[in-house]
Amino acid sequence: MTEAMIRKKPGMASVKDMPLLQDGPPPGGFAPVRYARRIPTKGPSAIAIFLTTLGAFSYGMYQVGQGNKIRRAIKEEKYAARRAILPLLQAEEDERFVMEWKKSLEEEARIMKNVPGWKILLSLHSLPPSLPPSEASLFPPSSSDYGPPALPVFRRSSGGSIRICLTGFNC
Repeated sequence: MTEAMIRKKPGMASVKDMPLLQDGPPPGGFAPVRYARRIPTKGPSAIAIFLTTLGAFSYGMYQVGQGNKIRRAIKEEKYAARRAILPLLQAEEDERFVMEWKKSLEEEARIMKNVPGWKILLSLHSLPPSLPPSEASLFPPSSSDYGPPALPVFRRSSGGSIRICLTGFNC
């Protein structure tokens, strides 16, 4: 199909010879365009969100408090059990210390048997009553980082008190 058949004008020489065909508004005009900002009101209001958040936070804090109470009760039970067996543990530690102390005194007697006038304590009852055996350190820090620790020596002074000295040190 040619332009001549569409416009019913045979033999047109130029586009300028064509009649103008222009679109326009419909009769009565177009409907008005709404250009004002209009946001739909979907979802809960701000106060509803605030109250929901406050409720969730309050419930969470309540649960934290309940968990703290339970943890506190468990911890107190554990400490009560420890306090109940503390005398037994202390007795075992005192027994271990006395055995090590006896070994230390026997070792001292073996090492110092040729030294005239050297006396060691043979009675375990010579410690003052205010000093439980486990409060004295059996192996205090050594003067040398590379050798074995110095063993303690218990001596009775002229006044009757007991001194704890390290083997190899004059006291």
